[in-house]
Amino acid sequence: MTRVLVLNGPNLGRLGAREPEVYGHATHDDLVERCRAVGMSLGLDVEVRQTDNEAELVSWLHEAAEASTPVVLNPAAFTHYSYAVRDALAQVSAPTVEVHLSNPAAREDFRHTSVVAGVVSGSISGFGLTSYELALRAVAARLAGAGP
Repeated sequence: MTRVLVLNGPNLGRLGAREPEVYGHATHDDLVERCRAVGMSLGLDVEVRQTDNEAELVSWLHEAAEASTPVVLNPAAFTHYSYAVRDALAQVSAPTVEVHLSNPAAREDFRHTSVVAGVVSGSISGFGLTSYELALRAVAARLAGAGP
């Protein structure tokens, strides 16, 4: 079974409590459970992590780069300004998918720019928890040799 890291940035540990009108009522535990279940159905060993610490996220991306581990990443606020996260993500040779619960392009202007978008295999946003499911399906397809 192929290992996949699902990495979540700042404030995602507060899912369900933080702006439910934007992010929904599902909790981070709900997200973990869904990712693991979807991963299992796709033959993926999914490990979900969340941090509010940029340095920790960078370390996890280095870990993925060293082991050629696919990554589904919701960089959260780091999306818009963290070149450290971008540079670490650029080192991951396995499939990488940027994911967001909401659609950043439909929100405040400062959310319209993703500094990580240029170094990922693809991006999925705006579908709530389903964004993660779609991202895991995309990773599985890439690993199976489907798509560019």
